[in-house]
Amino acid sequence: MAQIQIDGYGQGAQLKTVIQEHGEKLSAQLQAHHRNIFPPEAQKTIRRFGSAEAAQLLGIAEGYLRQLGAERGKPSPGKSGRRSYTVEDIAEIRKQLDQGARGDRRYLPHRRAGEKLQVITVMNFKGGSGKTTTAAHLAQYLALHGYRTLAIDLDPQASLSALFGQQPELDVGPNETLFGAIRYDEERRPIAEIVRQTYIPDLHMIPGNLELQEFEYVTPKALMEREQGDTLFFARVGQALAEIQDHYDVVVIDCPPQLGYLTLSAMTAATAVLITIHPQMLDVMSMSQFLQMTGDLLDSVAKAGASTDYDWMKYLVTRFEPGDGPQNQMVAFLRQIFGEHVLNHPMLKSTAISDAGLTNQTIFEIERSQLTKSTYDRALDSVNNVNGEIEALIKSAWGRAT
Repeated sequence: MAQIQIDGYGQGAQLKTVIQEHGEKLSAQLQAHHRNIFPPEAQKTIRRFGSAEAAQLLGIAEGYLRQLGAERGKPSPGKSGRRSYTVEDIAEIRKQLDQGARGDRRYLPHRRAGEKLQVITVMNFKGGSGKTTTAAHLAQYLALHGYRTLAIDLDPQASLSALFGQQPELDVGPNETLFGAIRYDEERRPIAEIVRQTYIPDLHMIPGNLELQEFEYVTPKALMEREQGDTLFFARVGQALAEIQDHYDVVVIDCPPQLGYLTLSAMTAATAVLITIHPQMLDVMSMSQFLQMTGDLLDSVAKAGASTDYDWMKYLVTRFEPGDGPQNQMVAFLRQIFGEHVLNHPMLKSTAISDAGLTNQTIFEIERSQLTKSTYDRALDSVNNVNGEIEALIKSAWGRAT
């Protein structure tokens, strides 16, 4: 093997040695950083919500919520005399409201008879498009609005897991990712054993780590050694989800940024596809290749018996800067080509979301006091507008009025 000289490592240092050493150093520092933010005994939590926010999540007037608080005597008012609500408080009130609802009014938006599980894959071939941030905010938004939601981290890099307080190297052991439920050997386990609760009552998750990459390695061998009746790779995610579908309304899958067996399996399990786009020329050019490759691969798996029917497919413009002329031109270009497949609301580029991400938080989790009111409200409005539009698509797929 040819040897190379690398600064700081003397003559003849091997690239594999440098990479291994850097990987170990980086891993150690990241673990130390994680322990500093979330000590081993700490549990990630979500902030309390003011009465205006809580009322909006519940779909009731703020005055009515105050009346309910006075009648129930909880939560207790703070020093200012105002009540703030935990996610548990909001979930409890939602159930009580639903039990007392009359007519067609419902406060628990759970699936009804005849309404199928919605499985939304969030994907893009290129990193940096906001895919994981989009998946995290969508899953949390749906859970905070009462939908029984399962978030699945299918990316071996496991950024979604980290956002939800699950450090892939420390908190996720062997056979504790979705790979454990879709593997081909006798170690395969029921998906229900892999699902974890989170700090939001209606949100569960399946974390990820590098173990997921094993599916890409073992699938070719499984295809060659396949026996009659074995489930092909593209049906395995859907088969696993079928075991727990009665417990959820929506599944949000954060796909890896590559067109491998994991992504194809997620796509064939999906009822809807959300593709994130950063409105820059290089990103759009990359997406052009991604779409063509995806179309060809889906055609191949369809011929093998996979389902490629979807309730909807949408493009979400992410990290959008309204004052940027070239970005506006690119968005107009995308709308001209894709028409109604582009969501009406873009996800705005925001320092609030970026700053929250530095401490593995979402806009729903970060304390308002850490940001200026205008910055926070602008980011939250953007997130709510995008996810409200997606929620309407889910309801439409169920045949409900939006």
